[in-house]
Amino acid sequence: MRAWLALAACLALAACGPLSDTHHRPGTSHQVVTGTPTGAADARATVTVSGGKVSPPPGWLSVAKGQQVSLTVTSDVADELHVHGYDVTAALPAGQAVTITFTADLTGVFEVETHGSKLVLVQVAVK
Repeated sequence: MRAWLALAACLALAACGPLSDTHHRPGTSHQVVTGTPTGAADARATVTVSGGKVSPPPGWLSVAKGQQVSLTVTSDVADELHVHGYDVTAALPAGQAVTITFTADLTGVFEVETHGSKLVLVQVAVK
């Protein structure tokens, strides 16, 4: 029983750590980025990059395996958008909204970032 409690305590503490240790450490926010509830037909998020800052602040987009994911990103500087694990990339022209869509057929947590500025935009958690 003590081992179980110790494991539960460790997992609880680990869950409150930073979302990512890569790039610019997006913080410890556990907020969910704009999106539809798990189980809906598709999940959507809209992110803006301006002055080197991500809005809304990087958080989680929780989706069910098999869901369609649609991410719309607008940046004030030209860059490249990349979804890790899915190897989805798109050019991100300055001032233009770009939407990428993919099916979340892999489980895990996948970072979405800009390559040039190395900003984490959102982490897609597929269950």
